[in-house]
Amino acid sequence: MTIDEKKTFNIFCDESTHLPHDKMPYMIIGYVQVASNDIKRYKNELRELRARHSKKGESKWSKVSYAELAYYEDLLHYFFDSSMCFRAVIVDKSQIDEARPDFTYDDFYFRMYYQLLHHKMNMAYNYNVYCDIKDTKSHKKLARLKDMLHWNASIKNFQFIRSHESSFMQLTDVIMGAINYKLRDKSAVLAKNKLIEIIEARCVSPITRSTPKSESKFNLFYIDLK
Repeated sequence: MTIDEKKTFNIFCDESTHLPHDKMPYMIIGYVQVASNDIKRYKNELRELRARHSKKGESKWSKVSYAELAYYEDLLHYFFDSSMCFRAVIVDKSQIDEARPDFTYDDFYFRMYYQLLHHKMNMAYNYNVYCDIKDTKSHKKLARLKDMLHWNASIKNFQFIRSHESSFMQLTDVIMGAINYKLRDKSAVLAKNKLIEIIEARCVSPITRSTPKSESKFNLFYIDLK
């Protein structure tokens, strides 16, 4: 099999409450993975889903409301019924010891990205990694990720895209938002609680703890720093 004939996956990465002083208890970095040969079909079907629900604007956890609950319910069921996969690493930021020698929060953040990407990659396949561009520092982040994983020959491309351009990036945001909401024990928004119920009903393990490493559809890795 030549390199061009290898199976290729696109990975759409995002992060949630990852900044050191944002007063949020958890850092979450995650991705939705899509086989390249499914991209076109899934994009069309997700576009049709949006049209059925007259959905306007980005799909985002922060925008979930009861008025759009049916759309977000169908979006999650679509994900679970598809061949797409989700993975996230989650860190309790209270365990991060910034006082230890030679520690920088940036280094820690990139080590979490390494944990996210490296350990579930099959070196027999090819991967394209897409990250959400957020600010003027994003290009430095891209360069750091490339340098950190330059030895991984299965990664063929690193690229930034804007979340409004990608239904898959938006899906990553919605799923990560649900996990973060559950972990923070929020319960004020009924629509968000209903979406969490859907995820929990379709997962093999509670979303508040690590899944088995072998779990491929919805893989969570809670990193214990103690």
